[in-house]
Amino acid sequence: PGLLARLLRRGRPTPDTARDTAPAPGPGDSPAEVHRVTVRRGRVQALHEVTLTVAPGETVALMGRNGAGKSTLLSTLVGTVAPTTGEVTVGGRTPHRTPPPEMVRRVGLVPQEPRDLLYADTVAAECAAADSDAAAAPGTCRALVSALLPDVPDDIHPRDLSEGQRLALALALVLTGRPALLLLDEPTRGLDYAAKVRLIEILRGLAAEGHAIVLATHDVELAAELAHRVVILAGGEVVADGPTAEVVVSSPAFAPQVAKILAPGHWLTVTQVAEALEAAEAR
Repeated sequence: PGLLARLLRRGRPTPDTARDTAPAPGPGDSPAEVHRVTVRRGRVQALHEVTLTVAPGETVALMGRNGAGKSTLLSTLVGTVAPTTGEVTVGGRTPHRTPPPEMVRRVGLVPQEPRDLLYADTVAAECAAADSDAAAAPGTCRALVSALLPDVPDDIHPRDLSEGQRLALALALVLTGRPALLLLDEPTRGLDYAAKVRLIEILRGLAAEGHAIVLATHDVELAAELAHRVVILAGGEVVADGPTAEVVVSSPAFAPQVAKILAPGHWLTVTQVAEALEAAEAR
């Protein structure tokens, strides 16, 4: 099994078709459109009438308590869960009905446990499999790993990497396909401060290049640093959706420390406060 098979193994078989490289999504294709989606699992309604659009270059933070539906929504976007009702399109395609080789350029998921994507005995073998899965030129993935993990050798076993290094490796595997939409499920769990800062830099760079990013996270500081929008889920429903500052300031449970201290002002990070003070002094 390759990277695509691992990503999609939960209830979604890989078709026995040739791996032709799909064209990148056209300029008219939105990275993600979710329209009135409901997902039921037995008697449990995981999502109810969820509607969401993600634009190119936009970073959206999905927030909410455990069981709110964040991971289920990511699963509908990557195609491992089919909506019970409603419609999901990613790059103009319906994820759960589209062969994986056609989706690899459109969407990639970094799961809560990066080790779920890692099965080979060495970093080099992981990279070779990722290049093959994405029909990318040999060395594409290794170049990404070198940028994210400059000092990691080819022959090291992924299980011998730190949590932050495994996350960076998993991110490189997913980015090999250059997906227009990047999904991350609790990406800062287990990271130390330095690794978190590096992750923020990477994600900002991807958004600046036009990648759409959706983060399912409990990390209010990460949302404050990165997200253009925050979508709060509760009981499988969207209860708030708007610009980050507006949503988190009005939702104390999801506000970072700076916002709690300086409310009702819309400053979310220390950097924003410092910039505001410098501007005030300049005047």
